[in-house]
Amino acid sequence: MSPGSTVIDLLIEARWVVPVEPHAVVLENHAVAVDQGVIVALLPIAEARAAYAPRERIELGEHALIPGLVNTHTHNPMTLLRGLADDLPLMVWLQQHIWPVEGQVIGPEFVRDGVELAVAEMLRGGTTCANENYFFPDVIGATYRRLGFRATVGLPVIEFPTAWAKSQDEYFERATEVHDSFRGDALIATAFAPHAPYTVSDQSFERIRVLADQLDIPVHLHTHETAHEVEEEKRKSGLRPFQRLQQLGLVNDRLIAVHMTQLTDGEIAACAETGVSVVHCPESNLKLASGFCPAEKLRLAGVNVAIGTDGCASNNDLDMFGEMRTAAMLAKAVSNDAAAFDAAYALRAATLNGARAMGLEGKIGSIERGKQADLAAVRLSDLETQPLFHVASQLVYATGRHQVTDVWIAGRRKLADRILVDMDVDGIRARTHAWRDRIAAIDAHG
Repeated sequence: MSPGSTVIDLLIEARWVVPVEPHAVVLENHAVAVDQGVIVALLPIAEARAAYAPRERIELGEHALIPGLVNTHTHNPMTLLRGLADDLPLMVWLQQHIWPVEGQVIGPEFVRDGVELAVAEMLRGGTTCANENYFFPDVIGATYRRLGFRATVGLPVIEFPTAWAKSQDEYFERATEVHDSFRGDALIATAFAPHAPYTVSDQSFERIRVLADQLDIPVHLHTHETAHEVEEEKRKSGLRPFQRLQQLGLVNDRLIAVHMTQLTDGEIAACAETGVSVVHCPESNLKLASGFCPAEKLRLAGVNVAIGTDGCASNNDLDMFGEMRTAAMLAKAVSNDAAAFDAAYALRAATLNGARAMGLEGKIGSIERGKQADLAAVRLSDLETQPLFHVASQLVYATGRHQVTDVWIAGRRKLADRILVDMDVDGIRARTHAWRDRIAAIDAHG
């Protein structure tokens, strides 16, 4: 230890650091200093070695160090339904396969085992935070916390009885209980998660608006996912779903609007004016033929656009590298502009914009002093990412998630040279196989 050196927990030295903020910056031969889970400095390697005496030093001579990816729309217990009913329209998929199977398997064990499988997959793909939307949020949050994974856990509201709650009042009572149980948690936040305008009443939305303000939490909502949804709402109420949400006071900076494939220019302008965040789920929308989110129009209007995978039952993976690439390419095709949704913005949408949607931009989403050390190291020396001219372009357009070697959440290493830390991989695989057999038998007799 050199005289005057400051002792810290961890120093990560990388060939490139992509901090995301400032935008489109790539720093060569830089180091991130971490202490007590927090980033204390980002500086050239030589300066870092002179200033700090780390208890642990990681040298990443062939890697880009990026903020941990933020998956801003997931249904992670549904990893256990991956590939169950592919190549079907949305409502056939839901009503004839997913919902009937869920009705027979949903419960704490299904949720716990699905989330654990999802965490393993996400960590191996550089994702360190998920915005979760599913039933049994108490179990979901407890599982994420046990595994040391960061998440915003949705508090579900829907108008029909489920295994989680039987009445409108019970949904709200349980939501409040779960929120209180995670209040102040270092890793777990909460959001209201009303399913969609077509499954949630005006009365429930009004209660959500009041409670979201009181509890200071976001509202995470599927909306304008398909043209059919919009037409059905117009037939029932005479309003587009977004108009109905406006009348109910939900179009504001708390709203995390997911999918948004059917938007008018006026609705885009309203999102920008009120601070709505839009979550683009390109691969799920493509696979279910739901439509195309006008992601570049939203970006140009100043809307905060984040990226999510949706659930594994409709995607069929939690691969945020694939999602970034698809988001960027789809935006170019939809806008007929090859310069649209460029690589730097795609990476931002998959990190800082997701954090902002959840109200976590002060904690995560970029590599900045004072933020949590949620980080992912991506090896760029593989033949598949050679030659390398532009780091951000390579990350978005050529890199596969298998090139993620190391991941940290709040400074704790969760993936070490592709090996999951403190996770029972064999146990996860065995439990997943057992669920596969049970679910296949149910679907066969459905």
